[in-house]
Amino acid sequence: GIGMWAKGLWALLAALRVGWCLLPQAGYLHPDEFFQSPEVMAGDILNLQVYYPWEFLSTSPCRTVVFPLMTSGVTYWVIKSLQQLDLCSGCINSYTLLVSPRLLFTVSSFILDYSAYRLAPSWEADPWKALLLLAGSYVTLVFYTRTFTNALEGLLFALLMVLVSSRKSDGSLTVPTSSPLIGIIMTAGFFNRPTFLAFALMPLLYWAGIIAGSHKSIKSVINHFLKLVLCACFTAIVFIMADTFYFASVDLDNLYSIRRGSLFNVLGQLNEKIIVTPFNFLRYNLNPHNLALHGSHPRVTHFVVNGVMLFGILHILAIGAGFKMLKKYIHHLIWARSHRQGLSGLLVLSEGNPTLLLFYFVPLAFLSLFSHQEPRFLIPLILPLVLFSTSQHRAVKWKHVIVIFNVLGALLFGCLHQGGVIPCLFHLEELLHSPESFNHTRHYTLLFAHTYMPPRSLLNIEKRDMYIEVIDMAGSGEETLCQTVEQQANNSTCNDCHVFVVIPGTVRAMITNCDVSFKNETLIFPHLSMEDPPQIPLLFSGKWRSQLGLYILQLDRDQ
Repeated sequence: GIGMWAKGLWALLAALRVGWCLLPQAGYLHPDEFFQSPEVMAGDILNLQVYYPWEFLSTSPCRTVVFPLMTSGVTYWVIKSLQQLDLCSGCINSYTLLVSPRLLFTVSSFILDYSAYRLAPSWEADPWKALLLLAGSYVTLVFYTRTFTNALEGLLFALLMVLVSSRKSDGSLTVPTSSPLIGIIMTAGFFNRPTFLAFALMPLLYWAGIIAGSHKSIKSVINHFLKLVLCACFTAIVFIMADTFYFASVDLDNLYSIRRGSLFNVLGQLNEKIIVTPFNFLRYNLNPHNLALHGSHPRVTHFVVNGVMLFGILHILAIGAGFKMLKKYIHHLIWARSHRQGLSGLLVLSEGNPTLLLFYFVPLAFLSLFSHQEPRFLIPLILPLVLFSTSQHRAVKWKHVIVIFNVLGALLFGCLHQGGVIPCLFHLEELLHSPESFNHTRHYTLLFAHTYMPPRSLLNIEKRDMYIEVIDMAGSGEETLCQTVEQQANNSTCNDCHVFVVIPGTVRAMITNCDVSFKNETLIFPHLSMEDPPQIPLLFSGKWRSQLGLYILQLDRDQ
């Protein structure tokens, strides 16, 4: 029957999620997938050369360190321990540095599947169809397998929805007794990303409604709220202490070898400056000037562009259903007023799950108030959307569209998008650790132009190795680029110097105009840069590989 078929297909998609993570997945979605967690932890725990983003500098820490420590931190500590125990000699390499934190996120992503399965009956959705929509979405396959704070936000939102959803499988309402857990998740979510409040608003109102509706005495309602607030405050104290401790002693070597005496020194410093990272984050982000530095978007971007880009037809169907319900609601208001009736008739609207639609659109509306709108901010909304789409068999007739959409999305973001950067770092890591490099010290300069920020940690260079320099030229123009490259070529102070330039094929001409020559070139395929897109006519000529490739060019310094 359909049940067995759906279960088998879900198992296949689950295997694809884990298998593609291990392959590894080459696409590179956004610098934050590295620089908000693994990069920082690789520097702290494995003592590798990394680039610390401003959010983690002790002058103005804007990000909690608890989640990076619990995720990338733990996985790096495990591979470090395995190496120290001689259980494997080359445990730490660019593959394990990339894949181990991702694997933890990928395994955790099954919290989404569990939540969908648990919630489906209480929202009149078909559990296995919901699981198929969820596991087959490229958002799950590509975004939830990466080290994003947004992925954690999605998992916490899913758990919150499970905790407040109180219908038994037979449809009868039971009162959720999970106030302490709800409090813990609220705080953890807020410290992870303060925007969590936008996602938590509807679940909290829903929960408060059930509690208020089911208790005769005001005393027991207050009791529930007190439990929630107490647990939230206790969790906040844990986060504040961890962050304050970390940022007061950013030199983490001390954290691992703290002696009794120095512990009191650190505690002495803590009294001077308590650090509450989300408040720093909010102070920074509520300043429109700062937000503009990261890119300003029209307020409708989430509704019109990002929702469609992530969820395709499901987003469009939800908007359609939303308008239909609004129309019905307004008609009803007019009718109730003209018939001098109370609003008792509004219960008619409960058909078609308006609550689920609110779980989707209320956070979307709140996120739309900010001018900086990136697609990944919406990934937590996949759960209410999938449940809504499988209640009343909405999505069934669109299944072919959904399949094609998700295959294209997975290829675009999982393979193509900035897809050369990670393989290029793998290639350079092998080169830097080749036997020739070990026998006599060579000096390496790696120059990245017109790519996303390269995560230095994947090069696996220890902090004490000073002979490797990474220069990130970002999107600089031809003049600046040539100046830097020519400087490297004519640098006479360095005798055994190897200079590599990494640049997409679409802007390679910028480098060929410089007054330097190259000896070796490696083409890494595929690589699609949205900032320097390929020229369509060239894609259909013999040059299509170079248009969709990333070049590693070695400077010929003997010329």
